[in-house]
Amino acid sequence: MIGGVGVPELIFIFLIFVLLFGAKKLPELAKGLGQAVKFFKKEMREIQQDIDVNETTRASIPADTGKDTSNDFDPEAPKRDWRPKQEEDSHAEKV
Repeated sequence: MIGGVGVPELIFIFLIFVLLFGAKKLPELAKGLGQAVKFFKKEMREIQQDIDVNETTRASIPADTGKDTSNDFDPEAPKRDWRPKQEEDSHAEKV
């Protein structure tokens, strides 16, 4: 028994599915469900591997360098324009 659901209940649920979707659609639905579960498990494995890699990387980085970086901002430093430079159109006529 699965959580209070016995064999008669499972047969009843199966018959409802047959009536709703038809006998021809059930294999297609089962195949789609199987592919979805397979894809979900694959993505969960990849996420777990990414988490493991990030934890390994984080463990190899020193936590504290001993340097106080809270006051590294220099208001006297020259300001930089971080916008991408627009290229001039060489074919356009200058007036």
